[in-house]
Amino acid sequence: MPIRILIADDHQLLREGIRNFLSLEPDFEIVGEAANGEEAIARTIELRPDVLLLDINMPKASGIEVASRLKESCPEVRILALTIHDDQNYMMNMIQSGAAGYLLKDVEPSMMVQAVRRVYAGESYVEPSLTKKLFQGITNREEKKVAPAAPGITEGERLSTREIEVLRLIGKGMSNAEIARTLYLSEKTVKNHLTNIFRKIDVTDRTQAVLYAIKHKIVNVE
Repeated sequence: MPIRILIADDHQLLREGIRNFLSLEPDFEIVGEAANGEEAIARTIELRPDVLLLDINMPKASGIEVASRLKESCPEVRILALTIHDDQNYMMNMIQSGAAGYLLKDVEPSMMVQAVRRVYAGESYVEPSLTKKLFQGITNREEKKVAPAAPGITEGERLSTREIEVLRLIGKGMSNAEIARTLYLSEKTVKNHLTNIFRKIDVTDRTQAVLYAIKHKIVNVE
């Protein structure tokens, strides 16, 4: 089965360019395009693509609004934000609104192909050049307390209070050694917490864990 992709951007030339190089992938199928936010919502509901490539700044409805609305109506559609904005606020708000990935428009085509495959596979993806800004954005904000039971985790797989503390410190970009010093733990204990966190929220690395924390409001992006 091909990966079915919908492209939403208000610039026709950009849509055509993306369509042309993604169509070269034998397992990709471009099922449609949208030129504004309202059309992106309607076309997504109609076509049910696997992946929605979504611009942030569009007429009629922003990408953030589109992602928020589709999170309710089409939660199975994986959203990959494609934008000119490398601003921390855009990045974190887009992720919290439901985007599974975030790319800049000047990204190398091979990286976009990789990102599409990653989000389709159920992973999260942030362009490597933006990862540092994502972590800095969290560090610069005041965190708010949340209940130990993080949303989205089943009864038997809840994050403990300590695991949430570790996850928040990951969001600040701390190393295992720094987390250990901050929480008065051994590095081995921190590694064990990380293993449990990754297993419970079904991720494989720190960046994906931070994206999860943003989406589920374990870290504050207000």
